[in-house]
Amino acid sequence: MPKPYPSIVVRERLRYQGYKYLFLGQRLRFPNQTEGDREYIVHPGGAVVVPVTDTGTFVCIRQYRFAVGDYIYEFPAGTLEPGESPEMTIKRELEEEAGLKANRWDNLGQFYLAPGYSDEIMYAYLARDLQPLAEKPPGDEDEDIEVVQFTAAELRHKALHTRELDAKTVTCFYRAMAFLGQL
Repeated sequence: MPKPYPSIVVRERLRYQGYKYLFLGQRLRFPNQTEGDREYIVHPGGAVVVPVTDTGTFVCIRQYRFAVGDYIYEFPAGTLEPGESPEMTIKRELEEEAGLKANRWDNLGQFYLAPGYSDEIMYAYLARDLQPLAEKPPGDEDEDIEVVQFTAAELRHKALHTRELDAKTVTCFYRAMAFLGQL
């Protein structure tokens, strides 16, 4: 079956321009020739790392997220800065958020984070052969982060029975487990 043609932008309006994101409103003509108004966030992309220790535990961070008003567990991640590759972003975030350096990296692929309202693509990596930094570099001033470790069983339980993990962490956990042959 042939792939449908992309939507045609009939009109576009910048609703808001923030520090890192744009919020656009568009009138679109869809592949089935109907028209509709849509709004979405234009995002520079993000990178996420699944750090696994030599003993097989997963390194996460516990971080306060204002949008949900609670602390959640996540793998270290960050937004791509201008001119920065996903590989540069994730190495920086692993150091800043977890105070770690990795000597072995594997690509876990890419995925859309929330295609219903954003074009953000997440670039995922597995990090192994971890070493603690002599001194953790300063992170963002508004970050309230605690580094924690979980077994695969603990993360699987959280992914299936709680809302303590975000979607990128659940996705990357299962991608890492498949990559490591543990699914």
